[in-house]
Parts: sequence; structure tokens; C-alpha cells
Amino acid sequence: MSQKLTLEFTDPVAMRYGENAHQKAVFYKEPSCDEASLATAKQLHGKELSYNNIVDADAALEMAKEFFNETAVVIVKHMNPCGLATGETLDEAIEAAWAGDPVSAFGSVIAVTRKVDLKTATFLKGRFVEILLAPGFDDDALDYLKNKSKDIRLLEVGKLEAPKARQVYKHVIGGFLVQDRDVGTWDKFECVTDAKFPANKEALARFTWIVTKHTKSNAIVMGYEYKPGFFNVIGLGPGQPNRIDSNLRLCQPRVRDNVARMPLRDGETREQLEKKIFGEVVMGSDAFFPFADNIEACAAAGVRYVVQPGGSLRDPEVIDACNKLGIAMVCTGMRHFRH
Repeated sequence: MSQKLTLEFTDPVAMRYGENAHQKAVFYKEPSCDEASLATAKQLHGKELSYNNIVDADAALEMAKEFFNETAVVIVKHMNPCGLATGETLDEAIEAAWAGDPVSAFGSVIAVTRKVDLKTATFLKGRFVEILLAPGFDDDALDYLKNKSKDIRLLEVGKLEAPKARQVYKHVIGGFLVQDRDVGTWDKFECVTDAKFPANKEALARFTWIVTKHTKSNAIVMGYEYKPGFFNVIGLGPGQPNRIDSNLRLCQPRVRDNVARMPLRDGETREQLEKKIFGEVVMGSDAFFPFADNIEACAAAGVRYVVQPGGSLRDPEVIDACNKLGIAMVCTGMRHFRH
């Protein structure tokens, strides 16, 4: 550990304003950055960026990098993924991501993992978006988006790759925190319950776990396979002082809101559809369960599959609750607090 920390950041760019309108802000760039970032992005259109734009765009881009090998869309509001989905095509992914929380998506920042085509661009007709980040834009898509709004910021970030190991920094009054970037995902993927985690749910569990990693603590996320092999966030509970509120007050109500918009089959009731959807989701928790209350709460809704890091002194109590309630639970061995 060095006794002195020396950093170099250059090319200051004045922001429209800081976190609030009465605060001034400047963005300095890291000259050694060698991956897609806000420092290397090329702004093709729109208003100048603000402090909050930079912070949200960085969060969206970090999430998109986790899915660099897939066709995915990340919709961020206040650093949380209010919508995230994979798709067979980019326009399918953006529709599935937006459907996860269309209210919060208003005024959002969107990052995508593939070049934006015209069909994806036209999905945004009549929808207010602050920023769209992409590896690139087809010419007709770029023209459409420019004509759609004079204000939407269009950022070309280039090729996306997996996040690289490096150090990251956070300033507090009187000091500076330095830590390793959270590039890990899991140390293991181990079913710890009597009920076995089905193989056909593992891909959804891994998707849900990655989204949970990028959601503000205490995070509870529910992921759903909306189409064979493709997933979206159907419920999100971020940033609450306790995990049970993230589940009961935010995540589960969001799932019910989404179910309320789904079409019913002939003879099917809304209650039946809700029970079916809860029975198919995977619930993720960014840190271990200190009590069995979240297991009991998800079981009461009909959730049958859970992914969490494990590591609590009360793990045996939590596992026992799963066994009594017929829930299959995977432990990853890696916590992902996000403050």
C-alpha cells in the first residue's frame, strides 16, 4: 500500500449543473482509460450533460457490460435498473425492458449492447429519454432520433467488453476511498436446499443475480423468462434500510403491477395469472438473509426459486425455512453491496 496516492485526470468539461441546479460541477477524464466509458464516449446529439447524467450513464454502461455477449437493454433511473432485458433482437429487448417499469422509465438513461437500428429507435417515439448509449447507430436510426428530439443525448461508446479489473475511487469529506472494482459475479452456484434448483431455471437465476449485483442495497430483484431463453426484470426493490421492505413494499407490488398489464387467456383470472408468474420468477438478494422473514414473504406470494450469497450465522435457519416451504435456493458465495 503506497503512502501517497497520486492521480491524474485531464480535459475538464463543465457540466450543465451538479447534483442539484444550484451546484456547479466539472467532469475530468482519465487519460489511461482503455474501455468503453463516459470519458471515451462520443456525443452525437443533444444537450450538454449534467452531473446526474454522467452518474446514471456510468451505471447503465456498467450493467450493459455484464451482458456484452448478449443482445440486452438496460434502463436506469437514479442508478437503479428500472428495466433490464435480453432479447432475440434489440427492439424486442427494449420493449421487454421498458415493460418492466414503464412509469420509472420516463426520463431514464438507456444503454444497449448492440448497434441501434431504426426499429429500436422508433420504439422511443413518444417516450421521453434523457440519454441513449450504444456501441453505434445505423444512419437512419440516428436521423430518426435526432428529429425525434433536439435534447436527447446520443452517446456512441464503441465496442463493449467484460469489465476489467482495476481500482475505483470515492471521495468523502476529508479523505478518499480506494477499492477493487467489483468485477466478480459468483464464487459458486450451489443449491443448498432439499428442493433441487431445476436446470431450466439456472440461466434465469444467473441473469437475476447479475441484475441484483447492480441494484442499490438492500436489493431484492425478481427476474422472469418472458420468452424461452430471454429474460427481463419484472420486480425490483432497491435501496431500502431493510431487506423485507425491499421485498414486500417494492419488489412484490411491482410484479403485481406488471401482471395487471398482462393479457389473460380464456377463462383465466388475474389471481391465477399472478400465482403462475410468482411461481416462475427467480428472486435475488444482494446479501445474505439475516432472518427467514424474506423466505416466508416470498413463499406467501408463491415464489419457489431464490438466489443469494449466503454467509449469515442464521443460514441454517433460512435453509430450514426453505425446506419447510418447498423453496429451492442457490448460494453464490459472493456478496454485492452497492452504496
